Amino acid sequence: MTDIQSPAPKFLVQQTASTVKANAQSVDKAKEAAAQFEAFFLSQVLNSMSSGLKTDDAFGGGESEKMFRSMLNEEYAKNMSRNNSVGIADAVFKEMLKMQEVE
Repeated sequence: MTDIQSPAPKFLVQQTASTVKANAQSVDKAKEAAAQFEAFFLSQVLNSMSSGLKTDDAFGGGESEKMFRSMLNEEYAKNMSRNNSVGIADAVFKEMLKMQEVE
């Protein structure tokens, strides 16, 4: 009688390792998407807040200041999102995982 080994266990192990790697990449992408969403949301909030501010006529105003203020608010939002100061990204990330049924 000869021993014949089935390649199935080796294949399952390789498949599981690749699945784990794919899941890790998926989780990383979900985290990045949640952070980008938070930054975009905060940027919109900051733009709304600063839209009513008056500018100094002597040294400011015009289209360039509007553009600069928009870019500045965007960078503020990215920084706030990076530092987890608001926590929107965490909530969005958890909901994304629930929707994907990943625990």
